[in-house]
Amino acid sequence: MANIIDTATQAGSFSTLVAAIKAADLVATLEGSGPFTVFAPTDEAFAKLPEGTVDALLKDIPKLKQILTYHVVSGKVMAADVVKLKSAKTVEGSEVTIDTSNGVKVNDSMVTTPDVAADNGVIHVIDAVLMPA
Repeated sequence: MANIIDTATQAGSFSTLVAAIKAADLVATLEGSGPFTVFAPTDEAFAKLPEGTVDALLKDIPKLKQILTYHVVSGKVMAADVVKLKSAKTVEGSEVTIDTSNGVKVNDSMVTTPDVAADNGVIHVIDAVLMPA
């Protein structure tokens, strides 16, 4: 099995996320032993952001790092565990809300594909970029 970065790269739908992780110098962290749970926005999710947002973030590394670490939870939290939670503390330091009343939502983003396994954690594919408060 591959680590989180290799798994995301091989999936082919996370090129913006992987580029952002590289720009924020978080590759070594997410290739580390973990385990990590990553709520991973697809390229389509990044495309929903207002025009120029991604380019601006790539120039503001502290803000980019804050947003990316807001998508990561320490530990391997599988879908069966996520549905038992109301919130989860992110690596960024604040919490995301979890709503399982109609599918699984993390803040305002739907989990479209849960439990993508990696050897150092798990990826849950989401349809929007999470923004910390």
